[in-house]
Amino acid sequence: MIMGFSIALVVFSLLLMLLVLMHKGKGGGLSDMFGGGMQSSVGGSSVAERNLDRITMVIGLLWFASIIALSLLTK
Repeated sequence: MIMGFSIALVVFSLLLMLLVLMHKGKGGGLSDMFGGGMQSSVGGSSVAERNLDRITMVIGLLWFASIIALSLLTK
């Protein structure tokens, strides 16, 4: 059981990193420093960005739940 949640935590962590990196920069901060401030014609629509936000939130909640489950199981 603990091994299953550990594997799920690793998978959710990798997915969360990938999804966060896929988000479009909002301007300001480090995204402008590395060229993220330039407008790109390749950028997705607002519907795609909203869906990416939802998927990121779901994966984040699953990541958090797996951390809680692991802490309860190892106690």
